Amino acid sequence: MSQAMTSDFDENRTSSNMTGVTLMNNQNGYVIGKVMEGREGIEVTEYPSMVRIDAQDRMEFDFEEISEAIGEEFRQPDFEEVMSTHYGRMVIDDETENVLFFANPEDAAEYIGFDLEPVE
Repeated sequence: MSQAMTSDFDENRTSSNMTGVTLMNNQNGYVIGKVMEGREGIEVTEYPSMVRIDAQDRMEFDFEEISEAIGEEFRQPDFEEVMSTHYGRMVIDDETENVLFFANPEDAAEYIGFDLEPVE
């Protein structure tokens, strides 16, 4: 009898329930990391050239709060300028213009009122 072989590269289709973003470690990216630090379910990791912000389930970047910390108006286009990549679903709230990240697409769809049920 042979044993089933496993690999570090085996497929795992379960959700990690994680979402995250990588920002440049410049003045704005650094301040955004400091704003997000210490929030429940959010982990901020600073590297020489980037700031990683990872969260369980979801996270929201409040641009009013970030603007106050930076000392000038900071909006969604400014955020996209310092963001290099993300994982999870990114949603821009039409009313607040804040950026939200969701670990699961179903949660993002529910937030924006999108029906994921197939149409027959």
